[in-house]
Amino acid sequence: MIPPLPDLLIAPVIRAALAEDLGRAGDVTAQACVPADAELAASFAVRRGGVVAGLACARLALAELDPAARFEAAVADGQVVAAGTVLATVRGNARAVLAAERTALNLLGRLCGIATLTRDYVDAVAGTPVRIADTRKTTPGLRALEKYAVRCGGGLNHRFGLDDAILIKDNHVAACGSVGEAVRRAKAAAGHLMKVEVEVDGLEQLLEALAQAPDVIMLDNFTLADLREAVRLTAGRVPLEASGGVTLQTVRAIAETGVDVISVGALTHSVSNLDVGLDAI
Repeated sequence: MIPPLPDLLIAPVIRAALAEDLGRAGDVTAQACVPADAELAASFAVRRGGVVAGLACARLALAELDPAARFEAAVADGQVVAAGTVLATVRGNARAVLAAERTALNLLGRLCGIATLTRDYVDAVAGTPVRIADTRKTTPGLRALEKYAVRCGGGLNHRFGLDDAILIKDNHVAACGSVGEAVRRAKAAAGHLMKVEVEVDGLEQLLEALAQAPDVIMLDNFTLADLREAVRLTAGRVPLEASGGVTLQTVRAIAETGVDVISVGALTHSVSNLDVGLDAI
């Protein structure tokens, strides 16, 4: 079971999405065609197999417009489902169901897509100890939801924002003058619970970083040969994260070099929505 996100965290996203869709006059199509007291029963179902994530988004979208509506989940987030699987059924005021439909499907489809792609990466490195992690390359305003979807797919969350871990990138190094100096300053400033990670772009910078004993070293766009050499030189002293240009076609070979984590921006920035539909029953 994947620990769910609290409704309190999801609700503002739902309200903003509904407000964007309803505009100044609400769902004028439903108002014109559907009696105010009509009820509608419908089911959310996937048209393609994948991993479920985001059921709470659909539930809260409906509840926002019809607090008395009934939402019954048939599966759980994190579950692998086949094409045609019913994810949930709903029954409520017809106008409310129709007005909530697109917001529910947009979020549900995107989060299922992220969870599904994450599972593809996790499956691709099965049998190795490597963990697949996301990045901060998320949709503005949807980070908590998208990172939750990564967890539903079996992935690991990298830092959530600029405030929960120190990650020294190439531009920080340029501003400080060297990798070693950047790590030294970061460790001096960090609290006892704050981890320090540094990105390096070659074996020379790796050695410089190792001398300062950061908590994690990110190997950016290393060749497979250099990844293997980095693992040898590090000898388990510091966890190594491989990053940069990772694809489903290359991730297995990267995992087999012996790195500890592979971070993949594509999990959230280049994902395709899973096809989820809402059909009356």
